[in-house]
Amino acid sequence: MQQLLLELAPPPPPTLENFSPGRNSAAVKALREALADGERFVFLWGPGGSGKTHLLRAFSEAAAAARLEAAAVDDVARLGEGEQIALFDLCNRLRASKGALAASGAAPPARLALRADLRSRLASGIVLQLHPLSDTDKAAALHGHAVGRGIALEAELIRYLLTHFDRDMGTQIAVLDALDRYSLQRKRPITLPLLKEALGSLDAAKR
Repeated sequence: MQQLLLELAPPPPPTLENFSPGRNSAAVKALREALADGERFVFLWGPGGSGKTHLLRAFSEAAAAARLEAAAVDDVARLGEGEQIALFDLCNRLRASKGALAASGAAPPARLALRADLRSRLASGIVLQLHPLSDTDKAAALHGHAVGRGIALEAELIRYLLTHFDRDMGTQIAVLDALDRYSLQRKRPITLPLLKEALGSLDAAKR
């Protein structure tokens, strides 16, 4: 049922602008500055669902658009010995050319099982912890996204979205966008009964 909704409205591509920061505003600021004239190396660490992949993809796209030599490496702890050596060499080249690097892991570089020289390079810039969004943050993000699309959301509907669907913001936004399209097709305002009707229709279509 959820997959059908996502097919109707795939999540928008990740950007720094559509990232819901919560307590992570410093990370967005650091990445923006890395794309300008600030510290070029940024390492983000935190648990799954805290936004690491979104931010690194957004950084990579923004760097390409700005024609800045840059690299983004997600989950560096998964790299094998040869890949770690290649990343170490890349760090050195980027430092020499004033390029930028954004990397991530589940812990700060000093606590990762990596080569000592690579840990040192990854920790040579800004190291920031990412925090998962709280329910309050997610509700605020959904409300803000809805306002941007001219949608009035009931608090009850937001609570339903947060308790009945995957809690990552990509899924939440995709469901909300799908519901917006469904409401336009039906020429009815977005309400919790409309959401349940849409889910019922999609569920019936699978049979």
